[in-house]
Amino acid sequence: MIEVVLDTETTGLSVEKGHRIVEIGCIELKNQIPTSKTFHCYLNPQRKVSDEAVKVHGYTDEFLADKKKFLEIADDFLNFIKDKKLIIHNAEFDISHINNELKLIGKQPISKENVIDTLDIAREKYPGSQISLDALCKRFRIDNTKRKFHTAIIDCELLSKVYINLTDQKEPKLNFTTEQVKSSQNKNNVKYYKRVIEPTKEELESYKIFMKKSLKTNI
Repeated sequence: MIEVVLDTETTGLSVEKGHRIVEIGCIELKNQIPTSKTFHCYLNPQRKVSDEAVKVHGYTDEFLADKKKFLEIADDFLNFIKDKKLIIHNAEFDISHINNELKLIGKQPISKENVIDTLDIAREKYPGSQISLDALCKRFRIDNTKRKFHTAIIDCELLSKVYINLTDQKEPKLNFTTEQVKSSQNKNNVKYYKRVIEPTKEELESYKIFMKKSLKTNI
């Protein structure tokens, strides 16, 4: 199964107040194992980043000023996630912002039916417990020390590990081919033999002398 772990950072919380996306991060998973395929970009939101948002992700207006606009990366982004399940923590937030960006450029929204929300899974499995990404990393003993700020690509890396634990797959699923299984079976069928080492003449003579002395002592 091909899935994509996705995260965004924005200028603020509310789409209704005109807030926009400043970063998109995606990591592709195949059978829950990260592949080499990723999608990552910073975006010029064409508006001011709120002070609260800067405290969260650290992206200032100056940093984002020369970055591409969503319109310029939209097709590459949509091609990357096409026909793949999206794994998102607190999907309502990210999808609302992505669909707002798509609406602004006249493209179709992403269906929520194509999204797996790890926040919902965590809420169901651990009712009453803290279920933020940091809290889940702590629960599953996942190292999140790189997470100084909330940045999309680092959050995707962490969420890919959290997702495996949330779905009770302590290790990623491995689909071995028939040939790989046969090869493994052949290795397991290897026969082992003890190596017999013959004593030298000197060792035999020494042994005979030792036995003679031992017998005299014990008589």
